Amino acid sequence: MMLENKVALVTGGSRGIGRAICVHLASLGATVGVNYVANSAAAEETLGQIQTAGGKGFMVRFDIADPGAVQQSIKETIAGYGQIDILVNNAGITRDGLVALMSEKDWDSVLDTNLKGAFLCSKAVVRTMMKKRWGRIINVSSVVGFVGNGGQVNYAAAKAGLTGLTKAMARELAGRNITVNCVAPGYIVTDMTDNLQEDVQESLKAQIPLGTLGAPEDVAAAVAFLASPGGNYMTGQTLHVNGGMYMGH
Repeated sequence: MMLENKVALVTGGSRGIGRAICVHLASLGATVGVNYVANSAAAEETLGQIQTAGGKGFMVRFDIADPGAVQQSIKETIAGYGQIDILVNNAGITRDGLVALMSEKDWDSVLDTNLKGAFLCSKAVVRTMMKKRWGRIINVSSVVGFVGNGGQVNYAAAKAGLTGLTKAMARELAGRNITVNCVAPGYIVTDMTDNLQEDVQESLKAQIPLGTLGAPEDVAAAVAFLASPGGNYMTGQTLHVNGGMYMGH
């Protein structure tokens, strides 16, 4: 129970990778806040999995792209639970399209959620972490932010931006014993990949040296490591969880 007495907040925790992160952190003893925007049933399912496994959690509804909602909800969470020790900026959306056809609205909505949302949530928790002189911020990026992907200029730009945000915050906050790191998943089995045709899935696997798509739990394990004592001396880093698809610096 290496995260006992810690409070974690996971944005986009109602399904997929976010759900796996919530359940894993709770299994290590953390009290986990499951953030969601609209799908309360999915968030309740995540909470149910946490409780079934003997963990503790709570639901917190707010849109990470809404500055006022972020500030108010995180303020209330800190008031109710005394602290937020671990923040996992996982929530993200896609609005795919070719650059020549992409609307400004689709660009802005992805950047506002995937990049600005991480900034807003980090800003809202960081004062409490600084006072305690302990904190862990983990940003969930993507292999797409490193290798690019046609039809996803907005998503790739936002996910690449998270690595710069991570490094800058890591330098700012290291003196207060707050680490800031990044986890960059490759192709992970989620609702989105389940909807891909079999030939598309096979072509994806062909790009991956390990020859298979990852599981949400693979990403959750990397996040949990960075939040645990084992990750104490790591900050400003990106862990690539992609089966070898990308092996850059």
